Amino acid sequence: MKILVLGSGLMGPAAAFNALADPAVTQVTIADMNQAQLDAARAKLANKPGFEKLTTTQLDLSDLTVASHLMAQHDVIVAALPSAIIATGLRAALIARRPWIDLTWPPQDQVPELRRQIEQAGLLVIPGCGVEPGLTEIWARHLAEQLDSVDELHIQCGGIPTTPTGPLGYKIVFGGRRLPLRPYPAAVVENGQLTTVPRYSGVESVAFTGVGECEAWHEGFMPWLLDLAALKNLKTGTQKTVRWPGYAAKVTVLNDMGLLSDELIEVDGVKIAPKKVLDTLLYPHVQMQAADRDITTFRVTVRGEKAGRRAGYQVEMVDRYDELPGFTSMARVTAFTGAMVARMVARGELQGTGLITPEKLIAGPHFDRLIRELAAEKVRFTVTEL
Repeated sequence: MKILVLGSGLMGPAAAFNALADPAVTQVTIADMNQAQLDAARAKLANKPGFEKLTTTQLDLSDLTVASHLMAQHDVIVAALPSAIIATGLRAALIARRPWIDLTWPPQDQVPELRRQIEQAGLLVIPGCGVEPGLTEIWARHLAEQLDSVDELHIQCGGIPTTPTGPLGYKIVFGGRRLPLRPYPAAVVENGQLTTVPRYSGVESVAFTGVGECEAWHEGFMPWLLDLAALKNLKTGTQKTVRWPGYAAKVTVLNDMGLLSDELIEVDGVKIAPKKVLDTLLYPHVQMQAADRDITTFRVTVRGEKAGRRAGYQVEMVDRYDELPGFTSMARVTAFTGAMVARMVARGELQGTGLITPEKLIAGPHFDRLIRELAAEKVRFTVTEL
């Protein structure tokens, strides 16, 4: 089994680490435009299990001939790329006809056309195959299927620095130089209908074992969850991001000032996006440093009926930076998940064509295998009956 990992930032090396340890994997290639990042990834993975199977290569995804040729030499692709360049990579994957497992999503305005091209090519693409989206929706389906009917679903998930510092009390734990801040409304389910509320609203206090008090606010319910048979009777649905207390209030001010907008404005004759200025100014304060450590918090709650009575289930997970391999918690729960699903696809266990979200495919024995493999990496979930 040969796996190609695109991207060598925080996520790519963690995906490669997980894949290299699998005896069934004969080669893992990490590709990136940035040679310095590739060198750092190689150094990070040196002396780790399976390192002799690792190859790194410089790659410009816009060179479709070279990119598709490289992809065709592998069984499956794990994409750990900035959202803006996913479509470029996917075009090469369509030529190579290789399945694509993505830790995130391309920009929403590109999705309809990409979906059409993927379906036309008969290719399997699994987007949002990390922790959120990804494990949150996979667990939502699993818990919902334990009930006869579900009317409530609440998801709370987020990556936070162990010690809040800087103006936002936050560090970028996923990668890149852009803060994960969006100006547009967040989707929720109210009275059985998908609607929107202001992003960063609905702030509530939440606590996780060993972490303490945090806050959670509306990030946006994933609308494709309503396609699941187990959630066809859903009346209330929320999906909230977890941060240290005070984050939502600060970001709301930035949003109200227009600083989260990507719309160009003119300043002294120069057109620039306010969000780009904000990212540039804040990056020195939110960049993960070598001494920084992070925590991933995760909670999914479903309520409904079982055997004619009110019932519910809740799953929780708290994961921390792993000192031994030196991967952030967010990289562990996100990239490990993507790498595990990629191997399921390469083995032929997950099949389909088109743009298919992970919870549509990962259920039953596939779900059991994924959770078992995550537990082997010390990513463990606790389920409680409510």
